[in-house]
Amino acid sequence: MEWSAEAETRLKEVPFFVRPVVRRRIESLATEAGLSAVSEAFYEQAKSQFGQK
Repeated sequence: MEWSAEAETRLKEVPFFVRPVVRRRIESLATEAGLSAVSEAFYEQAKSQFGQK
């Protein structure tokens, strides 16, 4: 799954010890939505779906 540079930057704000879990969850949501890449907008939308701000 490709990530935009902006989405990668936002992911780096997540604590390193949960980052792999967050990445997998967002990629899973993107796949369910039929996307082949994660944009910053989708990252924010997906992140809000699982209760993180």
